[in-house]
Amino acid sequence: MSILKLEDVGYRYKDAPKDQYVFKNINYEFEQGKTYAIKGKSGSGKTTLLSLITGLEKCTEGNVLYDGKNLKKMNLDKYRNTDIGIVFQSYNLLPRLTAIENIILSMDVSKVKIKKKKEKALELMKSVGLSEEQAKRKILKLSGGEQQRIAIARSLSYNPKIIIADEPTGNLDKETETEILNIFTRLAKEENKCVIIVTHSQNVCDRVDCIYDLEKK
Repeated sequence: MSILKLEDVGYRYKDAPKDQYVFKNINYEFEQGKTYAIKGKSGSGKTTLLSLITGLEKCTEGNVLYDGKNLKKMNLDKYRNTDIGIVFQSYNLLPRLTAIENIILSMDVSKVKIKKKKEKALELMKSVGLSEEQAKRKILKLSGGEQQRIAIARSLSYNPKIIIADEPTGNLDKETETEILNIFTRLAKEENKCVIIVTHSQNVCDRVDCIYDLEKK
């Protein structure tokens, strides 16, 4: 059964002509326990599609359903803070905080009841291959690959069913990209997460269970 479903989704900018859509008639389904890639050329609407999935934008046509519920009728702040985890290409970590403080802050924002937050944060860091010593470092003292691991751990801090990653390996070398992909694969196969990756990388596409190709209109 699909945890996320796009039904005849179309989107056009408010000031665009009525027949000028970024994309139209999108029907995608996403299941837990699987990895997905959304690929497409620049301008095809990948970032816009992510905005619809995360509830930051509303579709012009069609519906986005999470666990059978229409996003249009949901509390979207709660949805973003508890049901989905987002990993950004640029990491979006707070540089004035340490690695572990970034993860604990995410727990606080979600308002999900979590006992022993520090222990849980360290457990999450260990699960993505980071040490307690790295947990104490400020963000700018970490490499790009380490920062992306922190971003993944942060996205898992409130145990969402879906992980959405926007070009998560775009700034990484091939070896580190492979390591990050191994983490995403494990999250899907061992922790039953639905992992959705927007990407240009053929390496990513070669590793996922399903590819959706968003063609430019």
